[in-house]
Amino acid sequence: QVQLVESGGGLVQAGGSLRLSCTASGRTFSGVGMGWFRQAPGKEWDFVAHISWSGGRTNYADSVKGRFTISRDNAKNTVYLQMNSLKPEDTAVYYCAASRDSWGTRTRTGYDYWGQGTQVTVSS
Repeated sequence: QVQLVESGGGLVQAGGSLRLSCTASGRTFSGVGMGWFRQAPGKEWDFVAHISWSGGRTNYADSVKGRFTISRDNAKNTVYLQMNSLKPEDTAVYYCAASRDSWGTRTRTGYDYWGQGTQVTVSS
């Protein structure tokens, strides 16, 4: 069993930055791929980014590429999402997830464990 707790969400003006954190507990974190997804009210789930077990491989949605950076610190059992140049369309609840394998994937079905989510609101 893996427990994931996100933090770092909040209200920010367009063009601003936030850093989300997701801390894992309950089992080995370092060998697992991690991902971030988001869901805005009334909309479909969106893939945001994922990162491999070592941090050596990352993948981003086109909508966030160049603005968001995913990283991890295995010593702290934590994965981060640095979000810069935020836009109102980035407003959503952001969720981190632990993958079934060491790499992560762009699809939600590839993840076994999910956090409760953290709200990000970007005002125009």
